[in-house]
Amino acid sequence: MSDHKQNFDIIPQVESIEEIERQLDFFPASEEKCETLTIEQVRNYNQNGFISGLEVFTDSQVLELRRFFDGLLADTIKQGGNSYSISTAHFRHARVYDLLKHPVIVGYVKDILGENVIGWGSHFFCKMPHDGKAVSWHQDASYWPLTPSKTATVWLAIDDTDAENACMRFIPKSHLHGHLNWRESSPDENNVLNQTVENALDFGDSPINNELKAGQISIHNDLLLHGSNANNSDRRRCGLTLRYCAADVHAYMDWNLKGVVVSGEANPTLWPGAIRPQ
Repeated sequence: MSDHKQNFDIIPQVESIEEIERQLDFFPASEEKCETLTIEQVRNYNQNGFISGLEVFTDSQVLELRRFFDGLLADTIKQGGNSYSISTAHFRHARVYDLLKHPVIVGYVKDILGENVIGWGSHFFCKMPHDGKAVSWHQDASYWPLTPSKTATVWLAIDDTDAENACMRFIPKSHLHGHLNWRESSPDENNVLNQTVENALDFGDSPINNELKAGQISIHNDLLLHGSNANNSDRRRCGLTLRYCAADVHAYMDWNLKGVVVSGEANPTLWPGAIRPQ
């Protein structure tokens, strides 16, 4: 009988992200192995850090999804929250859990991250009309206790989003500079988040508006500089961010407990698998 025992990676316990030695580099997607995206779309992701305008939901499906969010937002506000409070929603809402595993969305993501994929995040970013809040230029990877940075964000438009109602903006090619220094945002920035990258426009091409019709998605790399202006229009701008990573990523500070295997397989010690809520 063999004395061999299966080795599982162990994730050390840490109390802050500063304790983690993270590998924050861009990992290109394979242009030869894409099955859902075109080679040109994968190449655009590699070169510019994002893909946009991908179709997922029909008009009738979007109406149902918007009704679900409207009710969720109303309940959140009644409980003292606000339009940015609905985070890790797949832990509490089966509808969001199912969106995280949606086969069309996962099909796109697999072409970016590979066959074995974890969905670990779900956060509604809803800018109400004239809410005055902006999102400063930042990199998602700065916030996350994950390594290596084989991660990507899907932004699902719940409402039509354009320059008028403060759509997300990208700085193409900024993901190629690795992890950038940031400072804590000042109060006068009225930033939804708390980080600002100085001189962000020095790190890529001219910013572009990520305009989407409701039901479409974009996918951006975790090192891509992005942000959004304040919504000064009379229209709401709501999107759902769905976060994914390759299954060989290590998640610290118990973030692995958020993870759901959405494609392929994963080491159950690294990613034990969050259960669908009832």
